[in-house]
Amino acid sequence: MKTPPPADAVVPIAIPGIHERFAAHFRRELSPLKGLRVLEVGAGHGAFTRWLWEAGCEVTACDLYPEIYRFDEVPCLRADLTEGLPFPDEAFDVVVAVEVAEHIHDHGVFFRECHRVLKPGGRLMVTTPNILSLKSRLRFLLSGFFYSFKPLDHTRNDGLQHLAARTLDQYRNLALRAGFPTLTLAVDKWQGTSRALLFLWPFLYLYCRWQGIAFSVHNRLDLLLGRILFLSFHKDQG
Repeated sequence: MKTPPPADAVVPIAIPGIHERFAAHFRRELSPLKGLRVLEVGAGHGAFTRWLWEAGCEVTACDLYPEIYRFDEVPCLRADLTEGLPFPDEAFDVVVAVEVAEHIHDHGVFFRECHRVLKPGGRLMVTTPNILSLKSRLRFLLSGFFYSFKPLDHTRNDGLQHLAARTLDQYRNLALRAGFPTLTLAVDKWQGTSRALLFLWPFLYLYCRWQGIAFSVHNRLDLLLGRILFLSFHKDQG
């Protein structure tokens, strides 16, 4: 039987494996990491903050509830992502939000503030559940809720519920309005259930043609099969 971690352990508040896969993606995209100025928003316990610090980044962390943060080497500031970030303009090379976007309502403020604190040429890197996978579409058809979403408990206000289910097209629109002209996409892995449902692809294609919907926007292979989206929004060089 697996022993649970100590109550004060610095552990990810996410589906197992996401931090490790995103860390590998982050390293591929941005190496060398030493000296990179990184802001992690929604730092949680500080698990990814610790990885960034150990990788040689100059890390700043913030969270709406810094009292749950546990990594002593990097302090965590209180910040409400829907109201603004307590940092100067053009202060960071990268802003990271690991499994945070689905927890907030006002993405307009979030994207504008991240754009403001990034240096020219900087990146906002976001991970979030992929509601466009075939598994998610089937779940929505049968239950009315996308993958990784469920009925809300309206008595809770702890910031841990998944509130906002957005598509790639909606994230792209938010980013463009905030000043990010370029978006690149990766996924953490392909879902087994979605792969089993891939026989539906011809029906998706025919339906989109019939309805006059651009098929490629939401039906590329990584969107149909991927579990978690790794979104990278690029700020202009200025």
